[in-house]
Amino acid sequence: MYPDRWVRFHSRPGSRRHPRSEDEYAIVLDRYNTVLDELFADTDVFVVTMDWSTTPTGPAGHSTSRPALHPEGVTWWTESDEDEDDPEFHTYTRLYADRRPWRRGCVDALLRAVADETLVEVFFTDTELRRIHAPYDGGADVIATSPEERSRLRAGHTD
Repeated sequence: MYPDRWVRFHSRPGSRRHPRSEDEYAIVLDRYNTVLDELFADTDVFVVTMDWSTTPTGPAGHSTSRPALHPEGVTWWTESDEDEDDPEFHTYTRLYADRRPWRRGCVDALLRAVADETLVEVFFTDTELRRIHAPYDGGADVIATSPEERSRLRAGHTD
């Protein structure tokens, strides 16, 4: 999806995934925040986290730290996947969002949990949903507003 606007950033040298020390966490958080600053400086962002369940409003289908890490998140959307004939395999993905002014470090607890792979399915977007930053335990995928913006981001963050 959006191959002309997508770019991936690795947060660890050699594409290694998990930080092993506080110094490495500092590097990872700095790299996440550097790109986030470039995308969202002086704007509001939606912070979005997710979980899933076998019922629309039931408990999460797996243990998650999402409520503790994103207590501001309110239910934004529930997406039903009922393609399976057997209702036992129906799932509901729930998105929780909050809106906040972007400032460096405002999502560091979430980013650290993503780097540890204790929280997955997190993304940040401007309020017009034009730019998306989706961190994962080894970096982040970004959808830019245009191929030119994507190229500028890529060229500016080769390290």
